[in-house]
Amino acid sequence: MRVAVDVTPLHDRRTGIGTVTSEVLDRLARRTDIEVVAYSVSWRGRGRIRDLVPEGVEVSTRPMAAQPLRQLWRRTDLAPVEWWTGPVDAVLGTNFVVPPTRSAGRLAVVYDLTPWRFPELCTRDTLQYPGLVARAVAGGAHLLTISATMADELVAVVGARPDRVHWAHLAPSPPPAGGAGDADRGRGLAGADRYVLGLGTVEPRKGFPTLVRAVDRLDDDVTLVIAGQDGWGSAELDAAVAAARPDTRVVRLGYVDDRARSDLLAGAAAFVYPSRYEGFGIPPLEAMAAGVPVVASTAGALPEVLGDAALLVAPDDDAALAAAVTRVVTDPALAADLVARGRTRAAAYSWDRTADAVVTALRATAAGARRPGSPPTSRP
Repeated sequence: MRVAVDVTPLHDRRTGIGTVTSEVLDRLARRTDIEVVAYSVSWRGRGRIRDLVPEGVEVSTRPMAAQPLRQLWRRTDLAPVEWWTGPVDAVLGTNFVVPPTRSAGRLAVVYDLTPWRFPELCTRDTLQYPGLVARAVAGGAHLLTISATMADELVAVVGARPDRVHWAHLAPSPPPAGGAGDADRGRGLAGADRYVLGLGTVEPRKGFPTLVRAVDRLDDDVTLVIAGQDGWGSAELDAAVAAARPDTRVVRLGYVDDRARSDLLAGAAAFVYPSRYEGFGIPPLEAMAAGVPVVASTAGALPEVLGDAALLVAPDDDAALAAAVTRVVTDPALAADLVARGRTRAAAYSWDRTADAVVTALRATAAGARRPGSPPTSRP
């Protein structure tokens, strides 16, 4: 089976969608039953694709301008992806958008339904996704999401056909080169011996202002460390920090690389993930794999993913979040139990299984698009 894969997310720093694209692409490239051709909907990234993909992946070198193409794809079936990739059996749109095709099956990855359910948490660009997905679904495209919770929502909210909705759990990324994190280095980065950690892009959906208000209720010897690049809407976090008590310590580190991320996890007394809506939730699983007790919200798919291995509280409830964090940092037995449960939970997820599920979805997509009696583009 010959598959076109959108590698546009690899142009940016490896956060959530970039991580998913990279991990899945690496595994597709190693398979003998899949031929992969990479394309990128990015004018500024033209000519760089070869540097972004693993060996064994063919690349399309013709440039694609993102905004004009997305506007075109919202309204027409012009500019099929085969203009750039040549004949393929299926195309994998790794970030909500899957282009039109001449004959190939189309599979769009929809990570969550924020633009449909919580448009106030979205940028103007993100608000284009419902129209693009609706047109793709109307044209017979299949959808791939990252949890059973989101699969159910795609059927209920988007109106997708259940037989054209697939899901694949994600997984925690392995430790960076050099092995597990160093707790002393983590405490050095935090500037504190006792801290709770929040990781992720600073944007309204992640709920960091609620975390600041929760830590503001704790004893003064607990520092809050937030590591993640500023996204849109970070002023809300600025306001929450400004409104906190003068002796509440909040350390914002901005974007950190994998090594620093691992060190920060190693030194943390707890990892807190107060998301207001989540399609999966890789960061809390990474914390569990690193042996850190986790407190998270009940938003979206987090209960499905984390199970009984974390303390879960309602989103936007800073009092409940403060109570849960207090329990973890003051009760060693509870913390140890969460660590043990978390390690077991995180070990149940695997990027290899993710890639296998993606291939299964791609095969179903390609079979649905192929005319009866017509052969696949390459070996099945």
